Amino acid sequence: MDIDFLANLLLVVDSGSMAEAARRIGVTPAAVAQQIQALERELGVSLFVRAGRTVIPTEAGHRVIDKARGLVRECSELKAFALEGEAAGELRIGTITTALLSLLPDVLANFAAAFPRAKVLIRAGTSMELYETLQRGDLDVAICLHPAFALPKAYDWHLLREEPIVVLAPLRMKDEEPHELLRREPFIRYDRSLGGGKQADQYLRAAKIVPHELFELNSLTAIAMMVDRGLGVSLVPDIISPLTAGLAIARMVLPSKTEPRRFGVLWHRASPRARLINGLLECAEHVLAREGERRKR
Repeated sequence: MDIDFLANLLLVVDSGSMAEAARRIGVTPAAVAQQIQALERELGVSLFVRAGRTVIPTEAGHRVIDKARGLVRECSELKAFALEGEAAGELRIGTITTALLSLLPDVLANFAAAFPRAKVLIRAGTSMELYETLQRGDLDVAICLHPAFALPKAYDWHLLREEPIVVLAPLRMKDEEPHELLRREPFIRYDRSLGGGKQADQYLRAAKIVPHELFELNSLTAIAMMVDRGLGVSLVPDIISPLTAGLAIARMVLPSKTEPRRFGVLWHRASPRARLINGLLECAEHVLAREGERRKR
């Protein structure tokens, strides 16, 4: 029985569909379906029933899934144990989209050079999804917003970046008053189900600003591009991304103080991949230091 097939079985369960599982691991839905069928033939039971675009585990499927989680985790730990003391192994990283489109590519470039024998698997998701996946043992490290609750002592957290909440406006409006822009111009809202979107919404309420809402999006990069095209203004965390560096947009400081959005690295203290996680942290710090030097010039 192929342990990778079992790992992908769990990904189908956690993501809710074969299509989403396939997207996350970079294969076709048909390839994932073939792996599930191979498991079903080997086990002699049906593992899923279809419900629209989603799949629901059968009774036998639930039993297999419960056992598979332990097997996949133990196999992963066995690999890490076998490679103990070597700069090799597999590192499963979960990340919020913002980090994936800004900081992470440079960090991974450094990491690949420092640990050429390491295999990196990346999964994108919201901070809460990543925290829950980390708890289940399906991730080694999560790059996410700091949870709004106290972390259990079993976990470590390392801050990577603080991003102030700013008004994004077309460059031609850079000298205007930020609150007046939020009241007057069409408003492109950052998704209120996400941490930065919640912070922006709280600020608007506290300032008694009711914007003329045009769109609500969960992509900061897309929002910046829409502002660049003159579609409106927005209130978002001030991200640093090569994808937005060339846009004709103004980042305007708010008149009232607000807490920045904080994201960093979260991992289990007892992780068998401590060496690779520490290596990832060192690479991240190197990239951040380089960014700081560029901003001073």
